[in-house]
Amino acid sequence: MQVPQRPVCPSDLSVDVAVIGAGMAGILTAYLLKERGRQVIVLEADRIGSGQTKNTTAKITGQHGMRYEKLIEIYGREKAGLYAAANREAIERFEELIKEHQIACDFERLPSYLYSVEDEEGLKKEAEAAASLGISAYFCKKSSLPFAVKGAVCFEDQAQFHPLKFIKELAKELEIYEGAKVLSVKGHVLTTSHGKITAQNIIFATHYPIVNVPGFYFLRQHQERSYVVAYTGIEELNGMYYSADAEGLSYRSYQNFLLAGGSAHRTGKHKPEGCYESIRRKVKNDFPKAQEAACWSAQDCMPHDELPFIGKYSRFRPYWYVETGFRKWGMTSSMIAASVIADTVMGEENPYAELFSPQRCNFAAGIKKFLVDLGESSAGLLWLRNLFTTQKEVNLKNGQGGVVRKGLKRYGCYKEEDGTVHRVSLRCPHMGCELSWNPEESSWDCPCHGSRFDIHGNLIDDPAKWRIGK
Repeated sequence: MQVPQRPVCPSDLSVDVAVIGAGMAGILTAYLLKERGRQVIVLEADRIGSGQTKNTTAKITGQHGMRYEKLIEIYGREKAGLYAAANREAIERFEELIKEHQIACDFERLPSYLYSVEDEEGLKKEAEAAASLGISAYFCKKSSLPFAVKGAVCFEDQAQFHPLKFIKELAKELEIYEGAKVLSVKGHVLTTSHGKITAQNIIFATHYPIVNVPGFYFLRQHQERSYVVAYTGIEELNGMYYSADAEGLSYRSYQNFLLAGGSAHRTGKHKPEGCYESIRRKVKNDFPKAQEAACWSAQDCMPHDELPFIGKYSRFRPYWYVETGFRKWGMTSSMIAASVIADTVMGEENPYAELFSPQRCNFAAGIKKFLVDLGESSAGLLWLRNLFTTQKEVNLKNGQGGVVRKGLKRYGCYKEEDGTVHRVSLRCPHMGCELSWNPEESSWDCPCHGSRFDIHGNLIDDPAKWRIGK
């Protein structure tokens, strides 16, 4: 579905609050601040909800995989309890807003199950950990899945909805400008594709932060892609399902569709087996009558220390705020982020602000993932990634993309079915890392920080702000 189009941003505006990004997090934040009397504008480079919000499976849940036992181990019981409470409140706030504004967005309460076909004991420990934090969760053996499981952890009273239907209604009273690509932010001044805007407070709700310094978020998280295939011809499940197994799938029903998701991998690091094909093979095996209706993909920011970054962008920019690192749980995290940021801008206390503060430091929790990211970035910056996959352009088959060498120069090349060739630079304009070809989606992806580009070099995903040349 499409949200009604908004006007192009005028230049030389001066406002109280500028929110960059009109996805779920940006819209919710702008709404809460406007409700408190602040003058707010939202700047969106494309269309409202056109980023990751439109690609979500839209589970509003505090069931985030094998999560709570790990959080207790890393952060202690008190902080793990705050994480659980924040997500529980997020579900309740969604329901309150939907009822208050009578938004028809297919919202429904239902249980969420964390299942496994391999590990019963791990599920029992996770159920015990979740319950100890006040979550209404328990271990069970039964499920409505058509295959045997070792067990499941049932989180009661979670929710799902249609995010674009929700945003369409909530955005009606907000001042939103589309096609307003933010090119740079310096102090209180935002330079957009249509001019300059001055804002006393600036909120980065761009999924991945588009300003590197200060903040250094490119050193604190990476991005992952995951895939969804929608099917018809399957009975409705009795809840939402998420697999605790490495290669398992998540499932949820929506009207007469079954959404099957999985095959996650680091952006720019592609699996030998096609990601969509992996999902299709598993679904065909488990749901023989399933008929494919659609497929799409999404991208998630994965912080090294397991928690989102919500709060002040940097100590050096007290009037900048950031909402990022939501992992695969963008709906509840968006509501948490909106609540924390709105309270902070208003100068009010928020019980979860310290937990999610971007200024936190938990070196031990993130060191392993930091070292992995450091290795990936080093390979990309030194242009070592595609040394052994380079080929001659003449050998590139129709409908195929790859890294091609011409003399001493390497570049990205895609050859259409009719033989038309599209060449692009392999250098990501974000920080100069070398791009990799994504055969699954015919795009050029950055394994360092997750920027993505189409075959013509046009930008698909942040944090890069510009297209790539030839």
